[in-house]
Amino acid sequence: MTKEYGENEPHNLTGNRTIPQPVRAETTPPHYLIQFFAWEHLPEHLRHVSRRFGLVAKIMDNELPDNPEKTTALRKLLEAKDCAVRAVLFKQAGG
Repeated sequence: MTKEYGENEPHNLTGNRTIPQPVRAETTPPHYLIQFFAWEHLPEHLRHVSRRFGLVAKIMDNELPDNPEKTTALRKLLEAKDCAVRAVLFKQAGG
């Protein structure tokens, strides 16, 4: 299995290789959109794609303050993840 980007190398949204102090307290529940970034239930060929988006979503949830822009950022990341998964599943017409 290949090493996932960022595994064992903490990054934050500014590109620093340090672990930032999270904006969200550990006792605060995750943003409601995080549930849609789950990858564990997917077949391996889809899990590989989806996992990366899930990791980024968790970083964003921890580092961004709760406001409408955070929700929009997570929603657009979710749309991108869905497109990436569909790209793996895509079949050419007539093929």
